[in-house]
Amino acid sequence: MVSAVNWISRGVSIWRPGFEKPSAGAAREAGKPRASATAVAPQPPAARTTRERLQATLRRGQEALSPRVLRRTLAELQAIVDPRVSEVEGGRRAMAFAQWYRTASAEERRDAWLLASEQFGPDAKKVQSAREHFEAAQGTPEEGAAEIRMRRAMVSPRTRLLQRFAAFPEGMRFLVDLRAELLPHLKADKRLLALDAELEALFSTWFDVAFLELRRLSWDSPASLLEKLIKYEAVHDIRSWSDLKNRLDSDRRCYGFFHPKLDGEPLIFVEVALTDEVSDSIPPLLDEAAAAADHGKATTAIFYSISNTQAGLRGVSFGDSLIKRVVETLKAELPKLKTFATLSPIPGLRGWLAKNAPAESLVKWEKPLELGPKSPERQELLAWTARYLGKELQDGKPVDPVARFHLGNGARVERINWAGDPSPKGLKQSYGLMVNYLYDLKRLDKHRTLLSQGEIPMASGIQDLYR
Repeated sequence: MVSAVNWISRGVSIWRPGFEKPSAGAAREAGKPRASATAVAPQPPAARTTRERLQATLRRGQEALSPRVLRRTLAELQAIVDPRVSEVEGGRRAMAFAQWYRTASAEERRDAWLLASEQFGPDAKKVQSAREHFEAAQGTPEEGAAEIRMRRAMVSPRTRLLQRFAAFPEGMRFLVDLRAELLPHLKADKRLLALDAELEALFSTWFDVAFLELRRLSWDSPASLLEKLIKYEAVHDIRSWSDLKNRLDSDRRCYGFFHPKLDGEPLIFVEVALTDEVSDSIPPLLDEAAAAADHGKATTAIFYSISNTQAGLRGVSFGDSLIKRVVETLKAELPKLKTFATLSPIPGLRGWLAKNAPAESLVKWEKPLELGPKSPERQELLAWTARYLGKELQDGKPVDPVARFHLGNGARVERINWAGDPSPKGLKQSYGLMVNYLYDLKRLDKHRTLLSQGEIPMASGIQDLYR
């Protein structure tokens, strides 16, 4: 007897759209002359739902999978969540489907997403019945049981489907990569939102910080892991192996969060410099020729780069927990450390200024490194930057993404640094300006409360820059 795995794999390959013969109608259409250039082009038909396509006979337009293949694909996905099969067998079937998916075209993958999104939602009738029962049970002894019933009705078969994919050895990697590929399509195709929301909810549980391991990365770490640091560094590019070695020297630290299902690959990592003061410029921290400081005498830890490595985990927050865990680890190792701050880019500044600052000022700022310390143009740019970091909110949150992250963790805006990043990248995104966010461990909760009330925590020096 052929195993279910082999049957699914063979079925998928047999029914791939490339093996189908064109319909007679398509052949006739191929023989028709093209319409003249002056003819009005017909409007393309609206995209059909998978429900409509499953009931159809012929493929339409740019649809990747024909109705027949789509029905076959749906049957294979349904077989994965068949309640009559064991977890092991369900995982094997999911793995067989994943093998086909890896060889499928982008359009065929999109059809698989649509099936998972549209065909595996909760039963609408059961949800409605459970909701009515819950509402009727309010204030009665049956309220708890009614709530349980409603919760169960809201659980979609899609959840089970994704859990089965996560069961085989490379399943978690498969799902994270799938979501990374899916995300850019959400804006154009709202039908995929349900699948994305389900993945994000499951990832938020599966990648909870309780299941993550904090590891220090050093020059003695495996070469394969060090290569990933070079690949994923998102703030200050690692230019060479000697550059990387400098960032892992005795007065430097690098820590990452790891998940057992994605072992050997950090989910996020942070680079730290151990100094005797709050740094105001990034070049000295990246200077390979600089002598290593005595980390035993360091009083300050500067977080100068934080990089997420998995696009598929967007929306899953563990950066704040990473910083807190690293602070605890550093304090235990180096008791003299008293100050914890960042040296951060301001990635949204130039774009915001282009929309809000006077046009004549933008022209004057084009060569910021040539502006003198007391020049009015320099003071004006600092004032606008202070306003951007200290006042501008959107939906109650700072508009700058890096500010939103650190201020949301309880930090405060401490200092704006002129020519903090004079590199081409730094000049392009923020006229070379950088900012320190201070993590005052005794005031983190106070700062978060201020932010929730619409007030950005900041040092008095930031307020002094306002005009």
